[in-house]
Amino acid sequence: MPLKMVDATLSTFNSVFEKFKSEAPNNKANLILFLADIEPSTNLSWCPDCVRAEPVIYKKLESSPDDVALLRAYVGDRPTWRNPSHPWRVDSKFKLKGVPTLILWENGEVKGRLEDHEAHIERKIDGLLSTK
Repeated sequence: MPLKMVDATLSTFNSVFEKFKSEAPNNKANLILFLADIEPSTNLSWCPDCVRAEPVIYKKLESSPDDVALLRAYVGDRPTWRNPSHPWRVDSKFKLKGVPTLILWENGEVKGRLEDHEAHIERKIDGLLSTK
């Protein structure tokens, strides 16, 4: 079972993240994917970049022979995300500017990241994983 996925929202993130960090040493790579929420009316993300990037990211991670953990963190609806005081925008660890953002988490810190305009590019995902 190479890819282990777990989901979190703003309200559940701290507890899910603690468990994610405690299990991190068991995995070859640990990634956090910050995403826009799913719109109930369309069953799609409100963020077109997320819709484009998600299948590419999942395909790359699922094809990895290594144990990979992916924490999908949903940033909220569009008005929640647009707030300049959004918790993950002002968080000193994450400093999010856009979604999707794929972060490589290693030894308790961010070791690499792909932001919205590049998170769907396969060679960049490979590059992020190879920094491990």
